[in-house]
Amino acid sequence: MKIGVADTTFARVNMGAIAVDEIRRHASVQIERYTVPGVKDLPVACKKLIEERKCDLVMALGMPGGVEKDKLCAHEASQGLIMTQLMTNRHIIEVFVHEDEAKDGKELSWLAEQRTREHAVNAVRLLLYPKELEKMAGTGQRQGFEDAGPARR
Repeated sequence: MKIGVADTTFARVNMGAIAVDEIRRHASVQIERYTVPGVKDLPVACKKLIEERKCDLVMALGMPGGVEKDKLCAHEASQGLIMTQLMTNRHIIEVFVHEDEAKDGKELSWLAEQRTREHAVNAVRLLLYPKELEKMAGTGQRQGFEDAGPARR
């Protein structure tokens, strides 16, 4: 099994290195990394990881800025990632951390690391242990900040 990690130079945290570290903690799989300039470059990076480097699943890591133009670019990138999943029939775990989710650089760094690590574990589960995710269905899992928990009546 092989997991691809696509990340960007635009991000203010080395999310790719964090993802690789966390995947290695949880699984003995091959990892292919592909770094591109920004989030809109991620769909083709993911497609290349799947088609050319034969990855079974890919993580797409990005950190869009906090202004409206950045939000639009993130939306376009997300649409491209969805299209890539449908074209390749492979999962792409989108891990975006928007700069305006955090109050300062310290919280932004913490959030990027937490979300990346938690999604890296999700990637391993999805690829190798899908029944673990099935057991977690409906539990309000969140990546980065505190879990929401299940809804109560």
